[in-house]
Amino acid sequence: MREIDLAVYADALAGESAALSARAERIRSRLRQAKIERRARNDLAPATVDRLEAVGLLGGTDERAAHAELRGLEESLAALEELQAWVEAELAATNAA
Repeated sequence: MREIDLAVYADALAGESAALSARAERIRSRLRQAKIERRARNDLAPATVDRLEAVGLLGGTDERAAHAELRGLEESLAALEELQAWVEAELAATNAA
């Protein structure tokens, strides 16, 4: 393999890793927000909760689905990291040759 091909591929993989990491962080943020909303629902008056839901300020996050999506993203990131390590090793071997 040519060094330049490996380097370009490594850059593309880094971009994919950044995108997956950003998606995972957005899900973590949604889960943190859902926890806050759950506490607010318990502490606020029912009429207030109804009003906030009506205007879209309290939403219904499917936490089970969000956790499942997060697990999938984390598994994908782990696989991608393994591929990145392999590509980096190939690149290092090419540079050494």
